Amino acid sequence: MPKRVDHEERRRQIAEAVWRVAATRGLPAATLREVAVEAGVSMRLVQYYFTSKQRLIIHAFEQVAVASGQRMRERFAALDHAPTPADVVRTCLLEVIPYDDESRLLSRVHAAYYAAALTDPALAAADAQNPQDSLENVIARQLRAGQAAGQVSADVDPDLEARTLAALAAGLASTIHVGGRTPEEAAAVVNYQIHRLFGE
Repeated sequence: MPKRVDHEERRRQIAEAVWRVAATRGLPAATLREVAVEAGVSMRLVQYYFTSKQRLIIHAFEQVAVASGQRMRERFAALDHAPTPADVVRTCLLEVIPYDDESRLLSRVHAAYYAAALTDPALAAADAQNPQDSLENVIARQLRAGQAAGQVSADVDPDLEARTLAALAAGLASTIHVGGRTPEEAAAVVNYQIHRLFGE
């Protein structure tokens, strides 16, 4: 009996190979051939699932957001209470900061994509709906919820504050990658900002 192929699992395997290549050698190195070698599959198989390099790398980038979202859900599940607005903001920001093997990989992939988008108009266009926007939207909603509950000052502009916090987390991640900060130091900055906003 022929072996059943899990196509989603195979696509995930190939996407993760893109991540590893991009994180260690930069996105331009993630050719169909190099990704096939990294994934341990034939180049023909990569072409079967992704008809072009552009489709491949865009899919792989979308899967970074999926993986990050799953990590956040696991953090929420580990709480011993229903997540408060402060919990959600803290979790979202801390997930941007590389602190273990998987988060370091995902963060380096983000950096590789953004660097490549500087000189690749097609990638920049695909990146226009990037996870940074989603992060900012989530944070802004939680700040509004905090204001409604009397936990966040009415003087806070949720949208501007969300952009500030998302940019701060991205900057902290970059400094960690080059050894300028430790994950613990970055987490302390995040917690300081949460305390400033929510009083926690």
